[in-house]
Amino acid sequence: MTHDSTAVQLASSSSNATASGGGWWRDAVIYQVYVRSFADSDGDGIGDLRGVRSRLPHLARLGVDAVWLTPFYVSPQADGGYDVADYRAVDPLFGDLSDADELVRAAHALGLRVIVDVVPNHTSEQHPWFRAALAGEPGARERYHFRPGRGPDGAEPPNDWESIFGGPAWTRVPDGDWYLHLFAPEQPDLDWDHPEVAAEFASVLRFWLDLGIDGFRIDVAHGMVKAPGLPDIGRGAQATLIGTEPLPFFDQDGVHEIHRSWRRLLDSYGSGRIGVAEAWAPTSERLALYVRPDELHQAFNFRFLNCPWDPAAMRTVIDESLAATTAVGAPTTWVLSNHDVVRHVTRYGGGARGLARARAAALLMLALPGSAYVYQGEELGLPEVADLPDRVRQDPAFRRGRRRLWDTDGPAEPVEPVEPKDPVEPEGQVEPEGQDGLRDGCRVPLPWSGAEPPYGFGPTGSWLPQPAGWGGLSVAAQTGDPHSTLELYRAALELRRAMPGLGAPEAGTGSGAGAQPGAGPDGSDGSDGSDGSDGSDGGPYPCGMRWQPAPEGVLLFTRPGFACTLNSRPDPVELPAPGRPVLSSAPVETDGRTVRLPPDSCTWWSW
Repeated sequence: MTHDSTAVQLASSSSNATASGGGWWRDAVIYQVYVRSFADSDGDGIGDLRGVRSRLPHLARLGVDAVWLTPFYVSPQADGGYDVADYRAVDPLFGDLSDADELVRAAHALGLRVIVDVVPNHTSEQHPWFRAALAGEPGARERYHFRPGRGPDGAEPPNDWESIFGGPAWTRVPDGDWYLHLFAPEQPDLDWDHPEVAAEFASVLRFWLDLGIDGFRIDVAHGMVKAPGLPDIGRGAQATLIGTEPLPFFDQDGVHEIHRSWRRLLDSYGSGRIGVAEAWAPTSERLALYVRPDELHQAFNFRFLNCPWDPAAMRTVIDESLAATTAVGAPTTWVLSNHDVVRHVTRYGGGARGLARARAAALLMLALPGSAYVYQGEELGLPEVADLPDRVRQDPAFRRGRRRLWDTDGPAEPVEPVEPKDPVEPEGQVEPEGQDGLRDGCRVPLPWSGAEPPYGFGPTGSWLPQPAGWGGLSVAAQTGDPHSTLELYRAALELRRAMPGLGAPEAGTGSGAGAQPGAGPDGSDGSDGSDGSDGSDGGPYPCGMRWQPAPEGVLLFTRPGFACTLNSRPDPVELPAPGRPVLSSAPVETDGRTVRLPPDSCTWWSW
């Protein structure tokens, strides 16, 4: 079978996400646009808001429910726009405020909601507040974390905290004080104990809500509050501890009152406006605190993103994630890639094997209850670009750790494409191959059409070079090819809208509505849910999902009228057919009674 064989038959015009009105976000598929790498409208080699607007039909056809835009605010671009100098203005690099307004209107006309980034943990060093602090304006430094140094003449940083981007988290100013920056020195951390900080960001949120946006992705939502006294950690390599154990600068309890105040603000605009936390927490239970009923609507599930290609690990993450969010009445989110990590095609081994696993993981993700995030280009099966020349790399972690090789006062000039290296088929699970863990390789601009760079990205070049072999991965090349990754995503999202057992986390709650008794692979209805189990013993979860017995290396779960099989093994596996195959990441062989699952594949079934 080809993966588009039944999508048209089962599709309907209504979406699980949009059908729930104000609760659209509970099962939405949200597409992340990294603005500078999506589409260039003016020929400067950098993506912009007009470019995004011109490509919105692609997202509508793909079948997503919302688009999340990375920062487009006025910024010196020390960290790709996550160093904001003016939160209420569009950087000329990306357009102007009228372009933002027109983009929101165009998206809404296509049935797409718009989420924008807000960056509350830190500002740019060029922000008026920080400039005033450096100039010695009375009270200005109280909005940030300025401290005297330790040791003789205060020559040592105030504590041992390290920057996420490398080196100390403190920089000394000419008069001897030090200021805190958990990221680059150009990104000074705000002190959220100062009332002006909270008031300013409430005003910023209202500004964009009044323009019509539908929600905010909150950058470093776990970091705005620091432990009293800013205590030492006593250990090095602190970036490796994030999300694994408590740290005095992340996931402090005080952040929750900030998010409660933002939830009240969002609710004052009526239902449907949401807040999404980029939050790292040591456990699923700690992460669930961010999505309690009076806090934010969603939080990114980084444990799923970081999970290796291992069925036992995947099931553990899925179980713990669903149990934690179910306990607070929130949906779980699922994500495989974003602008900060090596693309999952490469993380899963690269080459043909990595792509097969990435396609399978996409179907697994989209079959799980809750909301899913798709990072631009993953619908094309793009791999990480792992051979970028040093002269074009712009990740501040690179600049902090190695000698500067180019002028960083402005964006890089468009550059020529890099010839790709010959692919090497990996054996088994391999370590992610990026560029020393840096982030430029996942931010290379998208291929839209044509056989040569810039592949329709814009009229000229691109700010990061595109590999010469990407013509076959472009949107135009994959459109209409029933075996392409793009058409797999389109079919999956169409089926997700059409099949009542998919999408909404509440599907099948209680009695397993929508399932046919006796039709599941174990002779049951595959959902039940009447015992209120959290699914940790196989199910069912209140959302109607239930694990079923399966051979080693295979995951099999059911939802109302639906089953999903994932074969993580490098060889085919035979088992009783769970139903009628409706979509698969690779061709499956079935006689209606048994099925031969291909290696590294995922298949959807109905009955």
